[in-house]
Amino acid sequence: MSDTSPAAPRVASVALSAPPYRHRQRDIAAVFAGAFLSADAVVRRQFTGIAAHTGIEYRNLSLPLAEYPRPRTFTEYNEIWTVTAVQVGQEALVRALGAADVRPDEVGAIVTTTTTGAGVPSFDAELIRRVGLPQHVARMPLLGLGCAGGAAGLSRVRDYLRGHPDQVAVLVSVELCSLNFQRADTSVANLVATSLFGDAGAAVVVFGADRAREAAGPALVATRSRLHPETGHLMGMRVGTDGFVVFLSPQVSDFVEKHLPDEIHGFLAGRGLAVEDIAAWVCHPGGPKVIEALEHSLDLPPGALARSRASLAERGNISSASVLDVLDRTMAVPPAPGSRGLLLALGPGLTSELVLLDW
Repeated sequence: MSDTSPAAPRVASVALSAPPYRHRQRDIAAVFAGAFLSADAVVRRQFTGIAAHTGIEYRNLSLPLAEYPRPRTFTEYNEIWTVTAVQVGQEALVRALGAADVRPDEVGAIVTTTTTGAGVPSFDAELIRRVGLPQHVARMPLLGLGCAGGAAGLSRVRDYLRGHPDQVAVLVSVELCSLNFQRADTSVANLVATSLFGDAGAAVVVFGADRAREAAGPALVATRSRLHPETGHLMGMRVGTDGFVVFLSPQVSDFVEKHLPDEIHGFLAGRGLAVEDIAAWVCHPGGPKVIEALEHSLDLPPGALARSRASLAERGNISSASVLDVLDRTMAVPPAPGSRGLLLALGPGLTSELVLLDW
């Protein structure tokens, strides 16, 4: 496959949306620290210390901050998720369609991704009805890809449009991480997760090759997914009586530094490229240690991941929507025409998702 294929689908627009409850990280940490069911002074100090070193300044939440100490069942949280996810997803999708000058009835396919709530039918069914997408729109709901879902969703959009070059497809990511708050879990993994994750959604409109010249964003030239062996214990979520329980190993950043560079180098080399050829790094901001591991292991120039850090600071880790936020920031000040970019995210499994971009 040519890395400059003129027939590649192209991003037309990206739009973000979030629940209205926005707070400073220190205020969130203070309330959450006091809400842990069995938290003693040591646990509270540990949590607030972790939260203070995330690089996060603000996060959006799905409920008023004062509501989080109140106990809720998994069922209650998921009901809140169902309503809020549709609201956030609808707002992002309507904005993205408007920015791309696309009517809802022009959309041929919708890919949705989430890991923070569940329903049958998936939340795309209500999105289709509210936004006015065609009743015959192709649906691809993705569940459980975690932080890799945004990159994987773009790959599935690209797959669809390669077979339907005259169509428009959309990706909608909604992650309401705060609705998985575990009051009774004072493990380090839960303290870290509670200090990192925020709530938001993102939508992307992509044009098939026949309409690609109308799009202002990058072409989706090539993709690669990899499920790394014997890494499932490092990151993920388990379903328990209290909801989705995050498990997160401190070894994730070590894995990134030791193993992800080989995957990236191999992907680029297969297209006659090297790290030095990438002008725009669109990287999921998993956390400060993961960002530092990427910078160090790939020997990236200063500022290469500045947009990832800015996304983390302003929104927290919003799981699958994070890399789409970084893409939006990159499109706002794009590299020169003809430049290459690499969009990447790491998710539970562990799964790495790579998308080669061409401006």
